[in-house]
Amino acid sequence: MTQNSEKETDFLRNLKTTMSRRTFLRDGASLGATAFVMGSANFSTATTRTYNRNSFAFSAVPASTKDTISVPEDFNWHVVVRWGDPLWSNGPNFDQSTRGTSSSQALAFGDNNDGMELFIKGNRSILAVNNEATNLSVMYGNHESNLPENADDIRKGKAAVGISIIEISPQNGRWSIVKDSDYNRRITADLPMKMTGPARGHKLLRTNADPEGTNPIGTWSNCGSGRTPWGTYLTCEENFNHYFSSSDPLYELTNAMKRYGIDIEDRGYDWGKYDERFDISKNPNEPNRFGYIVEVDPLDPLSTPKKRSALGRFKHENAAVVLSGKGHVVVYMGDDEHGEFLYRFISKERYHPSGDNSDLLEEGSLYVAKFHDDMRGEWMELEPQTTGMISQAEICIYTRQAASAVKATTMDRPEWIATNPNKVEAYCCLTNNKNRGKKPNAGGDETPVNGPNPRIDNKYGQIVRWTPTDKDHTNSGFAWDLFVLAGNPTAHSDLYAGSKNINQGNLFNSPDGITVDNNGLMWIRTDGTYSNEGDFAGMGNNQMLVADTTTGEIKRFLVGPIECEITGLAWSADKKTLFLGIQHPGDKGGGHFPDGGKNVPRSSIIAIKRNDGRTIG
Repeated sequence: MTQNSEKETDFLRNLKTTMSRRTFLRDGASLGATAFVMGSANFSTATTRTYNRNSFAFSAVPASTKDTISVPEDFNWHVVVRWGDPLWSNGPNFDQSTRGTSSSQALAFGDNNDGMELFIKGNRSILAVNNEATNLSVMYGNHESNLPENADDIRKGKAAVGISIIEISPQNGRWSIVKDSDYNRRITADLPMKMTGPARGHKLLRTNADPEGTNPIGTWSNCGSGRTPWGTYLTCEENFNHYFSSSDPLYELTNAMKRYGIDIEDRGYDWGKYDERFDISKNPNEPNRFGYIVEVDPLDPLSTPKKRSALGRFKHENAAVVLSGKGHVVVYMGDDEHGEFLYRFISKERYHPSGDNSDLLEEGSLYVAKFHDDMRGEWMELEPQTTGMISQAEICIYTRQAASAVKATTMDRPEWIATNPNKVEAYCCLTNNKNRGKKPNAGGDETPVNGPNPRIDNKYGQIVRWTPTDKDHTNSGFAWDLFVLAGNPTAHSDLYAGSKNINQGNLFNSPDGITVDNNGLMWIRTDGTYSNEGDFAGMGNNQMLVADTTTGEIKRFLVGPIECEITGLAWSADKKTLFLGIQHPGDKGGGHFPDGGKNVPRSSIIAIKRNDGRTIG
């Protein structure tokens, strides 16, 4: 018997003894040597709030492979903003032939919009939106090479990433940009920022341009988002490593660089050829200044973004912020990489509704999750005594290494995390993991099948749920289960068929974004395989589903256009409009959303409304 099989048998044994009230997948059938559970009932300690059941009353949308948006028949949608749309009157309209210049991009909405949050100031709506990356073949599709070819191309790419802060307003029932708003702002790869927390000034952050190690330049690879109770925006630096390279092909990479995916060659962006700070042979510490959560005040256009090193350095997906019963700020975070970890931060000081909370993320305790196969888990603090590292600053810079040192549980790519406003519980999308049970992570940690990650070569992904001991998000212990195990029961009859709440009408793979609304409904966005063949037959394009967190029922609400990813989610102040991100549509050359015809595909934000004008969610 293999090691994995032994692990699975042990887990099954624990399930039978400790979780007898849970429902076995596929109605309790044994799936080879393995069986797992999906928690369809509330945790016994949770307090439930009454919610509007009508919010779940919509006709499920069938899977689709069309190059458009599909929503329930009682809903409608329109485009709010697209990559390249000018934010100011002096910005030119998007040029379909050139795809713009660095000058036009500096005045326009960024590319590949991802996480976003809506902020209200009086009767004004300000949307903060991440611009994660650029699709080279789209942005530079006017070149035969489909790659940047000159300095202006590089400047355009750097201007297209970061964050777009835009005021939007409904006019004649359609939301659009308020051009020239005093809130409109672009935060890009070239904007000066402040480093805060334990890592500030550390020797590993010092460069020739910034010998004090306190003022990093720019942010990019901004994936998911979060918001604080005091009204600031949290943007999360994810795949920052993709932009660094070495002009010296013989440059010897350090183990620390390798752990974070820094390599001699970048992913085709070529920033290092025109900006030496991206050349690791000349600036080896520059990558250490990225991979953080950045706090931005969207209502103060003159404010300087702050990188919060106390929350750790890794490939941040999003930041789920919740207040504990005692007032401490708790931030849950996932590291979106095969076999990496799930983290938690607890602020040292407490939140005061009428006080100054601007630096609550400056100081606190950082933890990593350990999941046990008996459906329990614990948060292990990352500090010098537990990790063997010299200082908290070093831990906050080399957070992955610290988590490996305490033998945290390797996870299947932890993406978005969400807390439930109605219950003391949290969820995390474990999107997929081709390496599970096959190879270790970048740090050499083995990735055997384990409780929350039950499948070798995980093609479909799952959502894990946990509830803290004593209903306290600061408690070190928690109970966990699997809310859903995505799969395809039309293609498989084993563990890859998915959990009991997966059926032919709601097939999906690779849950990525996740939000739980005030009605206890979970909005799941996918970024997975859209071949609609083989293991993925019947799934169509990427989509958004709605799940009832009490019953486990899941219904498909929306299907996106060809080759897209469904990303950020936000609501208008009156909850009558839902804003949703459509990222990299047609990035393989197969689609032309949103303008159709032969037009350049453009990442967009859409607005969704009910035909009858009622609230959504």
